[in-house]
Amino acid sequence: MTPAERKLLEKLDNLVLTASGDELRKIQEIDIQTQMNGLSFYDAFVNSTSLENQSIKQESQESKQ
Repeated sequence: MTPAERKLLEKLDNLVLTASGDELRKIQEIDIQTQMNGLSFYDAFVNSTSLENQSIKQESQESKQ
């Protein structure tokens, strides 16, 4: 795992820990779908448009370049 990926995971952890009830429900929906599809929750979250994660999404794209 690269340092950039670790940083994104830390941000995801912080987002979950500070999320409101509504945000947690959205995160749970994504988690359920990823489990059913056999996908990584992290990848699904970074690519999700259903949550306010634009800064994480942008950093993820930058780290892949």
